Amino acid sequence: MDEMEEELKCPVCGSFFREPIILPCSHNICLACARNILVQTPDAESPQSSRASGSGVSDYDYLDLDKMSLYSEADSGYGSYGGFISTPTTPCQKSPNGVRVFPPSVPQPPAQHLLPQPSSLPPIPRNSCITCPQCHRSLILDERGLRGFPKNRVLEGVVDRYQQSKAAALKCQLCEKSPKEATVMCEQCDVFYCDPCRLRCHPPRGPLAKHRLVPPAQGRISRRTSPRKISTCTEHELENLSMYCVQCKMPVCYQCLEEGKHGTHEVKALGAMWKLHKGQLSQALNGLSDRATEAKEFLVQLRNMVQHIQENGVEFEACLVAQCDALIDALNRRKAQLLSRVNKEHEHKLKVVRDQISHCTVKLRQTTGLMEYCLEVIKENDPSGFLQISDALIRRVSMTEGQWGKGTLTPRMTSDFDLTLDNGPLLQTIHQLDFVQMKVPAAPMLQLEECCTQNNSATLSWKQPPLSTIAVDGYILELDDGNMGPFREVYVGTETICTVDGLHFNSTYKSRVKAFNASGVGQYSKTLIMQTSETGLPPCDIQSIGTVAWFTFDPASAHPDIVLSNDNLTVSCNSYDDRVVMGNSAFSRGVHYWEMSVDRYDNHPDPAFGIARADVLKDVMLGKDDKAWAMYVDNNRSWFMHNNSHTNRTDGGIGKGATIGILLDFSRGILIFLINDEQQGPVAFEGLEGVYYPAISLNRNVQITLHTGLPIPDFYSPGDADPADSVC
Repeated sequence: MDEMEEELKCPVCGSFFREPIILPCSHNICLACARNILVQTPDAESPQSSRASGSGVSDYDYLDLDKMSLYSEADSGYGSYGGFISTPTTPCQKSPNGVRVFPPSVPQPPAQHLLPQPSSLPPIPRNSCITCPQCHRSLILDERGLRGFPKNRVLEGVVDRYQQSKAAALKCQLCEKSPKEATVMCEQCDVFYCDPCRLRCHPPRGPLAKHRLVPPAQGRISRRTSPRKISTCTEHELENLSMYCVQCKMPVCYQCLEEGKHGTHEVKALGAMWKLHKGQLSQALNGLSDRATEAKEFLVQLRNMVQHIQENGVEFEACLVAQCDALIDALNRRKAQLLSRVNKEHEHKLKVVRDQISHCTVKLRQTTGLMEYCLEVIKENDPSGFLQISDALIRRVSMTEGQWGKGTLTPRMTSDFDLTLDNGPLLQTIHQLDFVQMKVPAAPMLQLEECCTQNNSATLSWKQPPLSTIAVDGYILELDDGNMGPFREVYVGTETICTVDGLHFNSTYKSRVKAFNASGVGQYSKTLIMQTSETGLPPCDIQSIGTVAWFTFDPASAHPDIVLSNDNLTVSCNSYDDRVVMGNSAFSRGVHYWEMSVDRYDNHPDPAFGIARADVLKDVMLGKDDKAWAMYVDNNRSWFMHNNSHTNRTDGGIGKGATIGILLDFSRGILIFLINDEQQGPVAFEGLEGVYYPAISLNRNVQITLHTGLPIPDFYSPGDADPADSVC
């Protein structure tokens, strides 16, 4: 009941309602608070000009008040002309419920709702106005003032019961030493009991078994010395409300019916309307209760989602840290490799320079020694001795000088490192490092309202879940073979709707779809079971997804001499020779029936009707080869023909207006022909298996119209031992 507490508090003072009154806008307010927010209107606005009378106040709406400066745009509270009951210059305050009000001239505690005696109440000024603190609808009071508003006795009673339930716990009246908390109260004994005392002193048997035990709070309320206040009429204060005005939607007294404005209105008994409105409120509460239950379940779902988000956040953060650490480790390993290369280059340069230093040092020592030796030789004064060695020394000096030739005094290695780290692409990649979609798509949702079958085709539609944000590159649609076999892919692409043709009639197919992206393939959707059409069954809704077969002649496979019209339902021919045309649907299962009517029949031709394989010859009569099974008929008789074999000559031919029926039953593997609703001859062919197309051969003397989507004839029931025995 804690959630109800806000409903029981006044929007002005924020405390529990005390003597609440009902404003015409159906909102409630304490009587004392209503006096505190009264405003006096200008003298020009009289009650007579405003058409105000008691609870039937005028629509002194919020915009009009704004124009009259009762509501200030600079302040969201209530303003005044100076006719405020409270001091006009007193600044407005905000109630606990957020509504700005002006306090009375004599300050009172917010919880103090006791009204002074009527003799001490200040008179309500003439032309007073009150504005609802919740909807801001304003109205002018008549000469009765606030007494013109009905008192909400129901709300007052609910507040009393709520406060009683919140009061201190009642104690057992029969405990001797330390009274325990009471659990029940007997209305007949007028005693509060705890559980042990109730079992000991008030056993549920004998005369006491008929006593009524109630909860302590309810018992306390029943103990109230003051009786419940009875609602009286606002027009006639001494009269109790006894009837209900249907037109005004308010309780009235009998004087209102005799003297007041309700005399001509429709009225009903107060008790009957009380029960009716209680039932309506209970029914409305049932719907609201369902919404509240859904809201609670939704809140549980959201709270679970919060927990999952927190768990997923921690997991994702750990994954991100691990990925970044892996990048850092890879960078450190590459750093070590690059440093190793730099060290090798460093050592190589040092070795080359040091070798050159060593070589030059040795060579310079030798040169310096030779020079010193030659200088000492030059100092000798013995010409003969000098000439003996001078040539050799000259050659040695020249040779040594040549050894210091070009390149000898050039460094073999530079001091610069010819290595430049190409880190630009890596830095750019790091700057572009971001989150990408790394999850596979969620399972698509099949849109059942758009999935259907027609003849031997199935159309499926799907979409991604509403809250899914994962990118999808495409979808894969799978169907089984119609015989509980394995699934196979029938479509791969980006579309969300697909029609699959060429399925078997009278077959049940299972279908499913899944989505994929760069990260992989997602989960399958729920499996949808669909049934293709079965000839002979009446049309039905999408739940059973089964209708009779509808088809037309196929212009793509027809002989060039064939002429089609009437949306490919009427066929004729330009040649005197027989030419073949087939239907655009193939049959392999079920029971199928279609008819062909003769629109034109000249010179007694013999058209052939039947079924054929896809590769039947198109330039000869139907049944001439082994790919067709047919009945050809003239104006007097008919024959069955397959592979140029003529059998079962039967009297009875056709003419203009005749109807030829073809019945193909795969459950028994037979083909039957009818002329004008009568079976023509025995069963024409048996042992039929595989895929067959409806077919016909004709020449220019005949025009035929095709009729499909027909039920099987009444005389025939699939599975009959001999359909000829059932002919009408």
